Amino acid sequence: MKKTILVFGLISGAISAILVSITVPFADRIGFDKAEYLGDTVIVLSMLMVFFGVRSYRDNVGNGYITFGKGFAIGILITVISCVCYAIMWDILYFFFLPDHLNKYAAYMVEKLKASGQSPAAIQIQLERLKKYKALYDNPFISTALAFIEPFPVGLLITLFTAAVLRRKPQRVEVAAGPS
Repeated sequence: MKKTILVFGLISGAISAILVSITVPFADRIGFDKAEYLGDTVIVLSMLMVFFGVRSYRDNVGNGYITFGKGFAIGILITVISCVCYAIMWDILYFFFLPDHLNKYAAYMVEKLKASGQSPAAIQIQLERLKKYKALYDNPFISTALAFIEPFPVGLLITLFTAAVLRRKPQRVEVAAGPS
């Protein structure tokens, strides 16, 4: 079980880490809205490894059988490993390569609010929220926690779906009682 979790968790984590390192640096160039959709797609793609990991365990280790609980346990551990890889990559990108990422995002949000006709007071409120958000992200522990919980709900949903769909209990073989 440990090998399956580690292998599929690291594959999922590598997918999310590599793809986020390719997409986040270009978020301001392609537009933050498009980058958000792309980021969500990356998370879903990487979390598909949960399904493949649970199925691999069921077919190769469980002799074709797995309970919901065992499938959930395997899936959620794969999710945790993937989320850790994602969070580490986010922190590396943010703290070492893209320290101005949130400033660019804030400028984008202000322009978006202005274009939508928001009042200066509403824009100021949003700016204050963004400053607080950036202050949170400037703390490595909070940044890591926030980055971890970003893909986690997707992994949890995929884990629940996978455990339900792939569960299979061994069939009972009934032996006919013969004459005694």
